[in-house]
Amino acid sequence: MVNINMEQVRAVGKSEARDRTILLVHGMWSRPHIWTNFRAYFEDRGYRVVTPALRHHDIEPGDEPHPTLGTTSILDYVADIEANIKDLGCKPFVIGHSMGGLIAQMLAARGLVRGAALLSTAPCAPILSFNTDIVRIFFRELTATPFWRCPQLPSYKAMRWSVLNGFNERDARNLYASLIPESGRSFFEIAFWYLDRRRATLVDARKVQCPVLVMTGLDDRLTPAPLAIRNAAYFGNKARLELVPGHSHWLPSETGWEEIAERTARFFEIEAPRMWIEVGVSEPSDGLLQPFPV
Repeated sequence: MVNINMEQVRAVGKSEARDRTILLVHGMWSRPHIWTNFRAYFEDRGYRVVTPALRHHDIEPGDEPHPTLGTTSILDYVADIEANIKDLGCKPFVIGHSMGGLIAQMLAARGLVRGAALLSTAPCAPILSFNTDIVRIFFRELTATPFWRCPQLPSYKAMRWSVLNGFNERDARNLYASLIPESGRSFFEIAFWYLDRRRATLVDARKVQCPVLVMTGLDDRLTPAPLAIRNAAYFGNKARLELVPGHSHWLPSETGWEEIAERTARFFEIEAPRMWIEVGVSEPSDGLLQPFPV
């Protein structure tokens, strides 16, 4: 165990005070509206909060999806968010939900993130993520041809069982009514990365040089605890794992979201600075990732 120099910790804290920017990245089928609670929480805490919409997700429920949505790659989403980060003029903390958590991992591997919190994250390649529940959830989509080129939105019944099981019936129906179709190609790249010639979702753990928090509800059926455990283990001592009882997949909005937000804030404000020292991962300085001296 490395002895912690508290003067270094305080110096990191001062750096944090100069730039408290958080980027919130939504996941499949959703839009920035899922971050309403988190945005208010972190703005009240003194952060600048940015909530971009993924490509072709700036529509209303029931609208016709963009003609190219079905073939939009997760690499397109990442490229757009990378451009957003460069416009910010600093490396933000990033919180990603579901597919947004995978996007956060990909951004971290590009050296664009000062700390990442992955909520109910989709796992990156090379982590094997296929399980029989995926077939149950997406049976209708998987049997459509070619599903990897079409926009897709699972039925309410499938979503109620898999990702909305943390809500009562009224709230589940209201949330489902706010969702929009997702890219079939992105779904293919995540669920079947081993068949994807480009390995779009491949993340090199050695290139992730920032602290990572992985949080998953123990009742999550889409990205269950075993996946979260493997994902966190992939990043070694750069990651912290939190399995949350009484929660399902939709952590940003389920009852008790305040505890999730508080846990995330504590990670960014207290644990991440210590990890920069203990683990030797990188602390951003003047817009560049530099090794923090130990």
